[in-house]
Amino acid sequence: MRAEVAAIVGDLVLEQGYERTTVDHICAAAGISRSTFFRYFPSKEDALLGGVADSGETLRDALAARPEDELPWVAVRRALQPLIDRYAADDERVRRLTRLMMTTPALLARHQEKNARWYELLRPEVARRLGADVDDRADPGPQALIGAALACVQATLTVWSANPSSGSLSDILDRAMGVVGPVG
Repeated sequence: MRAEVAAIVGDLVLEQGYERTTVDHICAAAGISRSTFFRYFPSKEDALLGGVADSGETLRDALAARPEDELPWVAVRRALQPLIDRYAADDERVRRLTRLMMTTPALLARHQEKNARWYELLRPEVARRLGADVDDRADPGPQALIGAALACVQATLTVWSANPSSGSLSDILDRAMGVVGPVG
């Protein structure tokens, strides 16, 4: 049900605009009550961006599944591929939603909040791969690697959503991450 409602929210926002789409519109289109909507999502922003939080868990699991001998930066890049593939599978819709998110302060703020959760989700595995103590929160290494990777993802989405001829998401991400370090 969550995924269906989230898809409806995306459709409505792309058709009507973010500000003109209300929870009542969403409920009517989804055929659900307001209480059902709020049982699944705390806000309209969360309904639209709910997949961002889920993607963090997917990325964490993909990173943990990478080969042990892979360099941490390369492992993070390869772990990002399923997420990139998912975005690319519906590229025009994702481009439009990305542009909307980047130009709507409430959505951008909520997106950044959700991305902040990724640090906590990824930190233990990144620390382990760096050979650091997973419980040492004073070590900036894991946070720096995660921050650099997320900045590369953000740069990739920004370039890709604004410039459809800039290349595939995967190629742009390789170029962005390649600026920081070898990706393969």
